[in-house]
Amino acid sequence: MTAFTQVHPYVVGDKYIKRLGVGQAQLNESTSEKIQATDAGLRVGLKKDAPSMVDAPRSAPDLVFTVQVPEAGTYEISTRAFPAGTGEGLKKDEQGNVIAAYLKIQVGGQRPTKRILYDLHQAGNQVSGKFELSGKHQEIKVWLPKYLELEYIELKNYNAPEVPLSARSYVPKIVPPNGHPRLWVTRQSLPAIKARLTEGENLAAWTQVSAAAKVPYKFGFNPDGEVFYQEELEKAVQIKAFYYLMTGDKKIGNEVTRLMVNYMTMLEFGNVKYGDITREIGRAIYTSSLVYDWCYDLLTAKEKQLLYDKMLGLAREMEIGWPPFMDSIINGHGNEAQISRDLLAMSIALYDKNPELYKYTSYTILENLVPMRKFEYESPRHNQGVDYGAYRFGWEMHAVWLFYRMTGLSIFDDNIKSLPYYWLYMRLPDGYMLRDGDMFSVKFGGDRPLYWKQAQTMLLSSAYANDPLIKGEFEREGGLPDNPVLFLLVNDPKLKADHNLNSLPLTKDFGTVLGGMVARTGWDSKETSKDVVAEIKGGGYQFGNHQQADAGSLQIYHHGIQVGDIGLYLSYGSPYDYNFNKRSVAHSMMLAVDPEEPLLFRAKVRDGGTRFNQRFPLSPQQVTADPWFDNGKVLSADFGPSKLKPSFSYFKADLTGAYTAKMTNYTRGFCFLNLGREDVPAVIVLTDDMTTAKPEFQKFWQINTLNKPEQLNGALVLKNELKGLVGKTHVNMLVPAAADRNIEVLSGKSANSTFGERYEVVSPKAEANGHRIMISPKKPGRHHKFLTVFQMVEGDAKPLPVLFKELEGRYQILVADRVLSMRAGGGLIQAPFSIDVENEGIYEFVLMGMEPGFWNVKRVDGKVNFNYDVVPGKNTISFKASGGKFVVTPGRAYDSGDLK
Repeated sequence: MTAFTQVHPYVVGDKYIKRLGVGQAQLNESTSEKIQATDAGLRVGLKKDAPSMVDAPRSAPDLVFTVQVPEAGTYEISTRAFPAGTGEGLKKDEQGNVIAAYLKIQVGGQRPTKRILYDLHQAGNQVSGKFELSGKHQEIKVWLPKYLELEYIELKNYNAPEVPLSARSYVPKIVPPNGHPRLWVTRQSLPAIKARLTEGENLAAWTQVSAAAKVPYKFGFNPDGEVFYQEELEKAVQIKAFYYLMTGDKKIGNEVTRLMVNYMTMLEFGNVKYGDITREIGRAIYTSSLVYDWCYDLLTAKEKQLLYDKMLGLAREMEIGWPPFMDSIINGHGNEAQISRDLLAMSIALYDKNPELYKYTSYTILENLVPMRKFEYESPRHNQGVDYGAYRFGWEMHAVWLFYRMTGLSIFDDNIKSLPYYWLYMRLPDGYMLRDGDMFSVKFGGDRPLYWKQAQTMLLSSAYANDPLIKGEFEREGGLPDNPVLFLLVNDPKLKADHNLNSLPLTKDFGTVLGGMVARTGWDSKETSKDVVAEIKGGGYQFGNHQQADAGSLQIYHHGIQVGDIGLYLSYGSPYDYNFNKRSVAHSMMLAVDPEEPLLFRAKVRDGGTRFNQRFPLSPQQVTADPWFDNGKVLSADFGPSKLKPSFSYFKADLTGAYTAKMTNYTRGFCFLNLGREDVPAVIVLTDDMTTAKPEFQKFWQINTLNKPEQLNGALVLKNELKGLVGKTHVNMLVPAAADRNIEVLSGKSANSTFGERYEVVSPKAEANGHRIMISPKKPGRHHKFLTVFQMVEGDAKPLPVLFKELEGRYQILVADRVLSMRAGGGLIQAPFSIDVENEGIYEFVLMGMEPGFWNVKRVDGKVNFNYDVVPGKNTISFKASGGKFVVTPGRAYDSGDLK
């Protein structure tokens, strides 16, 4: 979320604040006039017949203030202005929003600069920016726009971000080598990169770079003028600088140094703060760093100083500021390019000139980011979800590479190499992804799913891990045609892409830091695929920001989304975003409504779900010690018996900690069965056992779907279709019985609501008109159990019969050739029990929720008798046998059988 700079940002440490009303200014009476406003005193505006000279290269100012600050230094100038009259003359867009209006300001003999005086975001309260004042008498000249009246300007000393004590005394153990280059390449690695330029797929990229580098770039240089950022120029600079680095062609090298110096001389971002402008500021710093480093021998001392000054000036304007401690590198915008690419590249390039730059950037990365990611990535998925996770991880991979190429050392833990498999497992046959976190890519796909891609992240990851499967993903995402320089810097043509995912297990357990499991019936990536893909989530920790309140959520895909998330990420922090999209109510999970539950982080309504969190932890110690970040605990996770093509996948989590104190105990269990059938490819069994603090807290078992569900013979039938192929999900709730439960289906606009509070959602996406199925027990009480069977079927195929028993604190379910035993509540099975299967035939038995240790399984006829060592954290026993009565007892029996 963009952080807009507010006028008058007083903080501890302000030493000087001076407001100058327009009455204290020298007025140009030929162009401007004083206006006595009834509500706020004296203002100055242009005369009706006087043109604005804001865009004129040379003209007399409309106002001149004379100032003297106590000491030389950096000061912020702020302004306050109002529309003239009704403001009708101000330019507006089609929606009636004011388009930014600019004044021109000149401090002393510095270059005049345009700054926003009034816009949609901050109206008439604007911070014009940072300026150097001499401490002597100086003039501040102002040129006004039409249709606005200035009330005052204000001067305040600039406060740089405070440097933590540990950073002040930090001595980096890893420092840049002597000499240049040292960004992406060193003298030692340069020959190897040059040798790869014409090998394999690199040749096409090198041909593209060579041709583009030789085309002169026209740039109208005017030292007295200003230009806003020019992305195409910066791309051309990177290409030309890289070409010089690879070839030593001084003609191109001299052209690019001159182009970069001229561009940085004129570059001015002014006081634009909206639109995440810090990303453009950072790219200018990064581009300048490349030129400084790669073309170092061609730059004069004066040019190096200019680039140094400009980069440091721009660094102060970033969200993270300079020194880079205004924001955290762990999460939010600080965990993007600002430090991991832009400021790190600057500090490496300028290390000889100012080692302090590198001291601060290396501190934030090596002492803050690296240990946190070592902890987080023990679960190979990203807490910021599919989109923001891939975007931010891509910038972390820049830091990984910059350190690796600079030193030859792997600075980050090796678990970073496994993280990209998260995106392989989240991929759906329609090309899009299972939903996780705020998904900005959903905005760009129209009413059909787009093919999700973050090719830059996949390139950096595959090259660093030397991983052919991730390189295959990079190629499927279309490669990186718009950034051939980065491609040539890291791509090894000898690493051949592997597009066959069948070597990967069909199930992925994500561990305990970010608990969850994805299970699928196959790796068919075509839109006509009949594969079922499902995800269960829960347990671990909550990291805030773009992570949603979705512990325990279920998603099912079969010819399209059958069960899942109907929230849309349309804008950060809007009432819909904070009260629906990010909240549990938009997901398929359990709700328990406490009418007095505290509301936090600008949330306005209670949705009954898990805690809504916008805080994030800064260290592994904080995340594990502070119960605020508790998102439940993974109790069991296992799949098998084949680890490549498992027939069952089991997951269970205690999600009590994810909720507030309204929840006394809550566990959710999940078993995915890959049946290997055409008609019913997969079955899911879902268990819920919930105890609330008070019996009046109403519980809702909720699933969301995209098409209107059908109620048929006490069951629900969900439906979706892709490429003419229809998938249906038959949902049969076994506990509570139909007579003991209420069901409500909210559709369309009613679905986009949080217990009566409706939100208008304008989007062509199916989620905007989804459906919420809410089932609640008829009788209030603290404790309730739910048992539900989902059968994914092809078209009009019939669902399979389900035989069900509840006994001895367990559920026993028989479907197809599978016999399941699942713990009905929390805890683990410790006592002996029996399983009775009357039907003939060979069955696969899966016993879940078992206490770790040895168990004996014996059929009463004695033909099956074996011991089994149940592994902690897996808690399962699986075997194949014909039907009959089985006795399962703790401990070992040695009269016969094998030890499994």
